Amino acid sequence: MTTNWRELVDVDRGEISRQIFHDEEIYRQELQNIFGRAWLYVGHESQIKGPGDYFLSRMGEESVILTRDQDGTVHVFLNSCRHKGMKICRYDEGNTKIFYCPYHAWSYALDGRLLGVPEYERAYRSSFDKKDWGLIRVAQVATFRGTIWATWDHDAPPFEEYLGEARDALWLGLGPWDAGDGEVELFAGVQKWIVPCNWKFAAENFGGDPLHNVSHRSADLARIGPNADVGRRDPLGEIFLSYYPEGHGFIYEKIDVTKPRNHYSSSPVTSQYYEEAWRRRLGRIGAKAGSPAMLGNIYPNTNFMVQQPRSICVAHPRGPATSELWRVYFVDKNAPDEAKAFLRRFYLSYGGPGGMTEQDDMENWGYASQGCRSGASRAYPFNYKAGLGMQHRDRDITGTVSDNFQTEQNNRQFYRRWAQYMSAGSWSDLACGDAR
Repeated sequence: MTTNWRELVDVDRGEISRQIFHDEEIYRQELQNIFGRAWLYVGHESQIKGPGDYFLSRMGEESVILTRDQDGTVHVFLNSCRHKGMKICRYDEGNTKIFYCPYHAWSYALDGRLLGVPEYERAYRSSFDKKDWGLIRVAQVATFRGTIWATWDHDAPPFEEYLGEARDALWLGLGPWDAGDGEVELFAGVQKWIVPCNWKFAAENFGGDPLHNVSHRSADLARIGPNADVGRRDPLGEIFLSYYPEGHGFIYEKIDVTKPRNHYSSSPVTSQYYEEAWRRRLGRIGAKAGSPAMLGNIYPNTNFMVQQPRSICVAHPRGPATSELWRVYFVDKNAPDEAKAFLRRFYLSYGGPGGMTEQDDMENWGYASQGCRSGASRAYPFNYKAGLGMQHRDRDITGTVSDNFQTEQNNRQFYRRWAQYMSAGSWSDLACGDAR
């Protein structure tokens, strides 16, 4: 039976079937059609600084090894021995000279080559060619401003083409706040936790769902932000949403660059550092500094925040009603130690499983997923009609921009792209920029 994906996702009417959030067969097809084709975030270069460093990451439901070989080349391998499938790596991160399977002792070089097989000469009367039995590598790997991405599909477009017009905003967002050529670094450790929700709820939330801000009223009143005023963040400028035909969605702010800023006022050292960075930013990119991306989603499931806090959060699928969220936080590498310590405390109070804002979101996503599974509710679609027909092109912001902050335009485009992936036979049917 052929599924009409566009009937489940009626973007023109703003109606999305609840079936796509709970159906087991649809989920299995997502793993193949979306996570088997798209570019997926697997880590950051600061997690594998030297030869032999490795980090255990995920691509969809697959466990993958991100590592750097002796020549400094970055590799991504399926975490599965070619003999009988045992996990090669069982530690989250570390350093090694070889990868060694604990089941039957096959060993692999850092570049994935099969090195050793016990009793190779005696046990294999017709010796197989070891060159054909190295670790399974992804089809393509790309690095982008310190981040590392991979895809299983040889026909996928180059990563920067995959980003489309979203490229420049993400480049600025993943760099230092002064818009220079410096680096950012991740705070040590990865927060990992299970949320009883479909992965798409997290992705659409970060890609542009301003209507849910009422959920964070308690966090705003608790004054967890980096200044003494009410709020989760420093005051924002005018907010705009922008979507891209590749499925990405961003939220931007526009501010008057002639007015003084007073961010991070509860930490004088941090405030001084960012004020100086802001002046350098203005000198480098001028008025463009006044329309930065705040947060967004790189299709399908890489969510990022580039302002207060600065973070990357991936919603890994673990079944139609379960997601495993991985969040890391980043900071300008040359920021003062006191500022880094202040930012770390603020970040942890804001996001992750112990953060007030994230706890609001987890409750919302969990109950929304429950609301898809009951027999009574399945016949009734979700309403994504806010802001229909209210968009334009903008001089300062790339993509298709909302006329009204109260819109679900980014969510609709996310599901339009979802339907395209689910119905496409190959990447030839998924040309970036095609929003048919």
